[in-house]
Amino acid sequence: MSAIFNFQSLLTVILLLICTCAYLRAMTPSLLDKNKTGFLGIFWKCSRIAHTSPHAKHCGIPSGRLKKMAAV
Repeated sequence: MSAIFNFQSLLTVILLLICTCAYLRAMTPSLLDKNKTGFLGIFWKCSRIAHTSPHAKHCGIPSGRLKKMAAV
């Protein structure tokens, strides 16, 4: 099933995007900071969400554990 039609999968994809963008910005800030507008600005905005929101930071681990428990 596509991640668009399954809410839990869609949420997992969004959280992975946010966490990946935050990691990339921590490792190479110039990569995301030079594209603050336009289509690539979405990735800069995702990194800012992870930087400012404590909820986004702490949702990745429980989400991963839920997926692992569901597979068992």
